Amino acid sequence: MEHLLQMIDQYGYIALYGLLALGIVGIPVPDEILMTTVGSLTVGQNPLLDYGTSLAVCFSGSMTGMLISYFLGRTVGKPFLYKYGKWVKLTPERLGVAEGWFHKYGMWAVTFGYYVPGVRHFTCYLAGVSNVGFWRYLLYAGAGGLVWCLSFLTLGHVIGINAPHIIAVAHRYMGITIAILVALVVIIAYFYWRHRKRALTRT
Repeated sequence: MEHLLQMIDQYGYIALYGLLALGIVGIPVPDEILMTTVGSLTVGQNPLLDYGTSLAVCFSGSMTGMLISYFLGRTVGKPFLYKYGKWVKLTPERLGVAEGWFHKYGMWAVTFGYYVPGVRHFTCYLAGVSNVGFWRYLLYAGAGGLVWCLSFLTLGHVIGINAPHIIAVAHRYMGITIAILVALVVIIAYFYWRHRKRALTRT
C-alpha cells in the first residue's frame, strides 16, 4: 500500500486514475483501502488532494476499468476469460461465483458487485459476454460506481477530519477494550470446553 501512495504523491491524480482502472480490470489493487486513504488526504490546512477532484478521478478510473472489462467480455468471450483470466486473478472458480451472481441478480450484480471483492472484477466481463446493451450497462455500472467511490472516499475524509478525536478516544478506552476482548475470549473458550466435555461424555 505504501508504494501506491508514493505513486500518488509523485504522479498525483494520474496515478490515482490508473490504479482504480487497473484494479477494476483485475490487477490486485486494494481499491477500498486506497480510496479511504485518499479521502483522508483531502483534509487539513494544506491537503495533498482535493476531495471533489479525487471523487471525479476515482469515478473516472473505476468506470474506465468497467468499460474495458465490458468490451473485453463482449469481444473475446467466456472461453478466453476461462483460459487466460488467471493471469489477472480471474480464476475459473471466481468466474463461476460471479456468473452465479449475474444469473441470479442480473444487472443489479453489476451495480452492487462493487462492494463484493472477487465479484466486481467479473460481473463486468459477464455483462459483455451476455451482450447486455451498452447504455443499459453504463447506467447500472455508473450508478454503482458513483456510490462506491463516494462511500469510501467520504469515509476516509470523515476519518481524516476526526482523526485526533478518534485517536484520543482509542487511547482513553484502550484498557477497557482490551479487558472486554480478553473476557470474551475466556467466555468463548469456557463454553467451547464445556461443549467438548459433554460431547466426549456422550461418546
